[in-house]
Amino acid sequence: MSTHSTELDRLTQRWERFRQGRNAALAAPHGWLTLTSFQWLPPVPSPLQHLPGLWSFEGTTAFLTASAEDHLTLMESGEAVVGTISVQLSDEESVLWVKSGSVVVELGMRANRYMIRTRDPQSPTLTEFTAVPVFDYDPALVVTGKFEPYSAPRTAAIKTAHPEVPGMVVLVGDVVFDLAGNAYRLAAEQGPLGSLIVTFADATDTTGSHWRKLELTKPRPDNSVVVDFNRTINYPSAFTDYGTCPAPSEGNTLPVSVEGGECNLR
Repeated sequence: MSTHSTELDRLTQRWERFRQGRNAALAAPHGWLTLTSFQWLPPVPSPLQHLPGLWSFEGTTAFLTASAEDHLTLMESGEAVVGTISVQLSDEESVLWVKSGSVVVELGMRANRYMIRTRDPQSPTLTEFTAVPVFDYDPALVVTGKFEPYSAPRTAAIKTAHPEVPGMVVLVGDVVFDLAGNAYRLAAEQGPLGSLIVTFADATDTTGSHWRKLELTKPRPDNSVVVDFNRTINYPSAFTDYGTCPAPSEGNTLPVSVEGGECNLR
């Protein structure tokens, strides 16, 4: 076996381990594949679809009023909700608040409005899930680029997967790279542990979403960075109608098809 074949096998196996971890994370019992509804909280205590209790908000506080017969329990402690409870969140925060049977109720703040999403482990999207379809591993989609940091972070308005939820993104620099003989640049956010997050669209029509996400490892001291499009993943909005995922910032659309990473689940 040639050295090239051995190295390709090693990289492919490493990528397959990445895919196994990704599929396992998606299959979590109250993960993204379990979303079954999205509802805004009303200003007056009112019932919500498919949920017991009365739900509302006032100012920056969300309220839930329930009786013992509603069989709602706090997610954190398992204690029954009897009477009125409240939570305050900041914009973009979420909390798994209460349970109704096996269904978990997520409370979140989006565009400074309180929303409720239900997460049902019996959702067909989860129960019928085995793995996200992906393109075959392609070593040509692994390139070395350059990170060009901005002098200061830039905040930009963006759209999201939900038409009623505008978004904002903080961009820290551009990732410049060559792909198939052409030069491109994509704006990046700061990720965890010094990584970079790139949200981009391209000409691929089999990804189940108009855009995808790629996390790059922390740039090296010379600001070089590995751009591996085989690790491109779909945002949750590719799997569910109830996501509020960020769209790419202006300029983050590639004019070519990048057939790497995840394809369409639905």
